[in-house]
Amino acid sequence: MENKKTNAKKFDVMNYFSVIRIAAALLLSIVLVFVIIFFVSETPGLAIQKLMLGPLETKRSFFNVVVRGIPLVFTGLGLTLCLKSGIFNISSDASFYMGAVVATAIAISFPLPNIVHQAVLIIAAAIVGGLISMLPVIVNKYTKVNPVVLAIMANSIFYYLGLSIVSSFFLEPSGSWGSYKFPDHARMGTMIQGTTLHYGFLVMIAVTIFVIILMNKTSFGYKVRVTGSNLDFAKASGIKTNFVILLAQFIGGAIAGMGGAIEIVGVYKRFRWQSQTNYVWDGLLIYMLSNGNPTYIPLTAFFIAYLRVGAEIMSRATDLDPEIVTFLQGIIIFLVASQKFLYFIKRRHDQKMSLKQAEEEGGAAV
Repeated sequence: MENKKTNAKKFDVMNYFSVIRIAAALLLSIVLVFVIIFFVSETPGLAIQKLMLGPLETKRSFFNVVVRGIPLVFTGLGLTLCLKSGIFNISSDASFYMGAVVATAIAISFPLPNIVHQAVLIIAAAIVGGLISMLPVIVNKYTKVNPVVLAIMANSIFYYLGLSIVSSFFLEPSGSWGSYKFPDHARMGTMIQGTTLHYGFLVMIAVTIFVIILMNKTSFGYKVRVTGSNLDFAKASGIKTNFVILLAQFIGGAIAGMGGAIEIVGVYKRFRWQSQTNYVWDGLLIYMLSNGNPTYIPLTAFFIAYLRVGAEIMSRATDLDPEIVTFLQGIIIFLVASQKFLYFIKRRHDQKMSLKQAEEEGGAAV
């Protein structure tokens, strides 16, 4: 009985302050968007209904949410490895786009058996994506150029490189711009008939489990977290920080490259990406909302995908544009990134706990 009471006393809801803070930011953002909808829409009730419940109205709409969330999960997981190591490496778009280009090249040029074909193109895309993600760190070591600048440059450079490769070697000469059609044995295949859900969803689950175990249950994950939080302490502890950082970048980029490969051969019948993907900004949003915890990344990714699909359904049924979700994301980023948001609650709690501890120590001394 005493042990149970002690455990009950030890429970403190403020231990979950970061989760509460993010949940409050989401709730407040949604409420603000509802207020805006009431002011700008002629049918605000219908607009809100379609935004929040539209993805649940049909089976196809629901699984569209799942499909839209898959690349977000890959990008969020990849960025988690990169950012947790202490390097603000946002070259995930370069890895993602080139992963799709490599997958396109293998899908069109190398006729392989089913399953083997998908496995080869995903592995190749992962390797290329991992190598690309390492470049900002390697170049920074020898040039001292900010890795953020290098990562942004890499996103643009590899976008144009990938576009040139497709245009030069795999572009179908007739019709609209696009590569040759992917053979059926190179595509991911449909899991559920009547939907767009493909078998890349299973790969996403496997990669998510891998990252959760890697970051939370292995010595490498511990080294990544320590290196990212305190580089000097990590070096003093004997951790080979350069190796840990590089390997974290490689794994993160490999995951993003896999995401690009799976997205292109899972959703599309041919390569049609003439513009940059910009998934890295979605990945950063997901990373912030999940508080850097890979366990919560699928949940936050599918939440963003749900809102986007809901906004598209809303725009077809009402007079509002789907871009309202972009405004919602902006409010969420503003609130989550603000260090002062709900900070007064945490400060009051810490003050009370300090006073209580001081009183207990004073009583014990008497």
